Amino acid sequence: MRRRAGAVVLVCLLAATALVSPAPVAGFGTIEGGGQHREHEHITRAALACPGRDCFEPGTLGRLAGDGRGFGAVGSPDLTEVNVPAAHCDDADFLAGGYPRTRGQATAAVTACVEHLRGRFRAAVRDAAGLLDEYGRILPEEVFLDGGCMLAEQGERRAKCTALEEFGRALHGVQDFYAHSSWADEADPARPIGPDNPPGLNLPAPSPVLDLRGTGAPGVPPDLATGCFVLHDAVPGVGVCERRITHAALNKDNGLIDAATGEATEAGTPRGRVGTNFAKAVTGAVVESRHQWRELRDALRDEYGERRASVMVCALTHDDPLSDCGGASDRTMIASFVMFALFLAVIGLSSWRRRQVG
Repeated sequence: MRRRAGAVVLVCLLAATALVSPAPVAGFGTIEGGGQHREHEHITRAALACPGRDCFEPGTLGRLAGDGRGFGAVGSPDLTEVNVPAAHCDDADFLAGGYPRTRGQATAAVTACVEHLRGRFRAAVRDAAGLLDEYGRILPEEVFLDGGCMLAEQGERRAKCTALEEFGRALHGVQDFYAHSSWADEADPARPIGPDNPPGLNLPAPSPVLDLRGTGAPGVPPDLATGCFVLHDAVPGVGVCERRITHAALNKDNGLIDAATGEATEAGTPRGRVGTNFAKAVTGAVVESRHQWRELRDALRDEYGERRASVMVCALTHDDPLSDCGGASDRTMIASFVMFALFLAVIGLSSWRRRQVG
């Protein structure tokens, strides 16, 4: 999730490590500072760092989740899609009874978010094809991540980098769904329901709304809402968000998250401090991230078959896929054969010279 009002902060931190004043609005954080605590990174690590063939090893996980020095794939929407509501599941606000927007408008915004994330998910499946040659062997030049990954729009073409980026962007959005919507939380029982205290659905993850492998319209509960966002995010809303549920009223973006366990403490927003709302949002985001990783593996099997998909999954998760995932491409095998032949030739030449001297 992200700080759109903090876009200048994020760009400056990356480009020149300049210090600017913290912005007043946040999503699940990408940086450390300005009220954020690398929440996206910690959620992704808690969800996907585990032992086993289909879990992410440390180096690759750093490319996906971030490592405190860079955003990682999951943080990339905070760099290039800051003002794209669908990338963060924003602007789907609705409240029954005399509200300035209709349920149909709110549902359309949720649908736009799901379709955007479906596009990212499908792109990850598509880009994974570039990991292997026609015989199902790993292409070394597509999986070596020395020096890290750039964004695709900056010229990155390695299949592992682009597939991780697309999947990371999808994870960013589904994680934002739990922080920015009323799906998993509850209203403050001490205050009346209204735009500054919308009802919560208190529902578990994974959410059927986030069916990224699907093609039909998502089923959206009638009371589901996400916050209206403008640069000056406040309660009550201003500008186009006047008299509406705002991001500031509904988000559960900030707090401390244990990257190993996913435990969430010290909620940093008013909605997050109601009951256990911050912990519910984090738990939902962790569960959903694991679910989407399973969905991606299933989508790879459907698209490429069990054998190729198994090698793809290994290549996407392992730091040394050439050693760990069943071998390299024919090009690498040929190169190895040539090197071995040269080695034998050198040995043979040395033996011939010794015989000549003798």
